[in-house]
Amino acid sequence: MVIERTADELVIRFPFTANAERMQDVIDYLRYKELTAIHSVAQSEVDKLAREINHSWWKQNAAKFKK
Repeated sequence: MVIERTADELVIRFPFTANAERMQDVIDYLRYKELTAIHSVAQSEVDKLAREINHSWWKQNAAKFKK
């Protein structure tokens, strides 16, 4: 892994052999941290949104898991 700082950005390079799924998880987490750093939201609101998303997802995908 190589980390490089330029005048206007931070560049992180991973070798081609890196696990792409794991790297995407890291990128998603960093994006989450970036977005939440500028907003102040109560944990109860986050929990409520998570429940709504989960409910919606299950409503759309439940048939795939029922046999």
